[in-house]
Amino acid sequence: MKPLTVLAAAALLFVATSTADAKGCIKGALAGGVAGHAAGHGWIGAATGCYYGRRRAKIQAEQQRKQRQQQQQSQQQQPQPKPVNMQQK
Repeated sequence: MKPLTVLAAAALLFVATSTADAKGCIKGALAGGVAGHAAGHGWIGAATGCYYGRRRAKIQAEQQRKQRQQQQQSQQQQPQPKPVNMQQK
């Protein structure tokens, strides 16, 4: 009975979250569910794992966005090379 319950919960988590919100949730829920099952609290572990996975994915996405923004700013600040006039008089 428990494997069926865990499978149903995983399916519900997968269907209930959109793809944007699911980043990190499924992996976290699986890890948390296994750890929670070992401690006797599978549902709590899965829910906590999902929350942590989503939070971690959001933090990583924000860090990547800031890094891209800094790279763009540094590229804009670099002076453009001047064309060299190859003709001599």
